Amino acid sequence: MESRTLIKVRYAETDQMGVVHHSVYAVYLEAARVEFLESAGLPYHLVEARGVYFPVVELGFTFRSPARFGEVVEVRTRLAEVSSRALLFRYRVLREEALLAEGFTRHLCQVGGRAARIPEDILKALRVLHLG
Repeated sequence: MESRTLIKVRYAETDQMGVVHHSVYAVYLEAARVEFLESAGLPYHLVEARGVYFPVVELGFTFRSPARFGEVVEVRTRLAEVSSRALLFRYRVLREEALLAEGFTRHLCQVGGRAARIPEDILKALRVLHLG
């Protein structure tokens, strides 16, 4: 399964050169990831309400072309890997089908502030998303 999240670039997200600052892309990925999970029937706020968290433990990005103030970018998100304790999401950021950037985030499951196995019902739902 792949989700598509549209984001309109705000002026505050740009740097002195008028392009989206590289640090903003992490925020775009988070918005897309939360939307991905919600659209798949696994709202992240309900997962967190159970005391289960998936902090980012690794982030990687390759930038191809800049996005600018006022443009609408699309973040395509997919769950690329699922294990008993970790997740890997992959992303593509596009403007009208032109690839602007691509990246990934790796997440480790935490329960009670410690690394833990993903609860079985959540793991089952995530595996369906991974295969779908």
